[in-house]
Amino acid sequence: MQIKNPRTGEYDYTLNENTADELADLAKHLRKNQMEWNNKGLEYRSQIMTQWAQNIEKYQKEIAEQLSIDTGRIKISKIEVSGIIGMIKAWSFKAPQLMKIANARPSALNSNVFIEQQMVPYSMVGVISPWNFPLLLALIDTIPALYAGSTVLLKPSEVTPRFMDPLEKSIQETPELAGVLKLIRGGKEAGKAVVNTADAICFTGSVNTGKSIAKVCSERFIPAFLELGGKDPGIVLNDADLETTTDAILRSAAGATGHACQSLERIYVDESIFEAFVNMISEKAEAVILTAEDPSQGQMGPIIFEQQALKIQDQINDAVSKGAVIHTGGKVEKIKGGLWCRPTVMTKVDHGMKIMTEETFGPIIPIMSFQNVEEAIKMANDSIYGLSASVFSKDQKNALMVAQKINAGAISINDGSLTNQIFDAEKNSFGQSGLNASRMGDAGFMRFFRKKAMLIQTANPAGMASFEEGKND
Repeated sequence: MQIKNPRTGEYDYTLNENTADELADLAKHLRKNQMEWNNKGLEYRSQIMTQWAQNIEKYQKEIAEQLSIDTGRIKISKIEVSGIIGMIKAWSFKAPQLMKIANARPSALNSNVFIEQQMVPYSMVGVISPWNFPLLLALIDTIPALYAGSTVLLKPSEVTPRFMDPLEKSIQETPELAGVLKLIRGGKEAGKAVVNTADAICFTGSVNTGKSIAKVCSERFIPAFLELGGKDPGIVLNDADLETTTDAILRSAAGATGHACQSLERIYVDESIFEAFVNMISEKAEAVILTAEDPSQGQMGPIIFEQQALKIQDQINDAVSKGAVIHTGGKVEKIKGGLWCRPTVMTKVDHGMKIMTEETFGPIIPIMSFQNVEEAIKMANDSIYGLSASVFSKDQKNALMVAQKINAGAISINDGSLTNQIFDAEKNSFGQSGLNASRMGDAGFMRFFRKKAMLIQTANPAGMASFEEGKND
């Protein structure tokens, strides 16, 4: 499989795909090793994971360099690697707390029966991750699953695969880990094979693919933990601080070229401050510098995936054809072989346009005004998605009241996209943005277990006499 460089537009990397037989052998190897991995206990697993973190540090520069080629982003790539090292260390601290099982306790319904519980991990977890944050989203599910005692079959996106080579080195230099974590290289067929092989699936990606995976998992009767698309709204109330609000919204919408599911993609502003808001955010958007001329200078990189560029331009064209007004940006540009889109501020948009209803995954900021808060909440909830959202107001109490009425899993108050920084707050997706337990907070670890209850009778058990008619009724 030939892989395109998003900065140059050239195919300069070959991804050697795993065959079906190779994938089956890897899965067989994982199943063989899982019982020992689990039985050796959490303290042992923490030691191995800590060694892995040290080996990732050893290859940190190389992993970040390959990520930067994959994505066209230098700073974010470095942050991804350091973030993963921190995540491994964080779960080493948190997992033992969550795995503590209370001593046998009497049942509230029968004091003669004591309850003991066992946490049984899924034998093999399949992880299928997307292209926008290749390392982070590959390992955000993988790491807690390994701590839980599961083995992991991991298939990162074929769009951004280069980082797998140095990551593989870090795994192979942690031999005990190499037996319980296998990287799969390939496209859709490899992904299908993972779904048809594992005992539980973690998938991050589009709604349509997520639905297909959920269908297969339901037929196989295995859990699917799905983190899907978003069309995150931001509500700007009339008392919001415009300077900080426009900073936050621009960063959320255009940061990482808008390639984040929790990017703010539709903005609703109180009509009394609408014009001032549009002028200020347009001025700031105009000042954003692309890294096209110098990868080490500027704030915004290229569009990573060509198909996404086509979707972004289609949504812009659809909006303009229906009366939208472009204030900044407004088109996908080809620069030095790569595809780029400057932060695009749009007004005179409505919910009859794709730009307000379909996930964009690009640096587009469509803005509508509202007359009252009820109207803003209604528009924010007019979506099939419910991943996250934002509310901006100097009155924190009022902002929280508005946030509580928005149908989304996480609401940032006076900021945008805080879920890409705060991982310890459990949240669930609303609508078609996801399914099943959260990858955030304690659930990010606990979802990889099934709980087994041992019910211990300490008195004489009841006999058939307890069913005798007319007795003790």
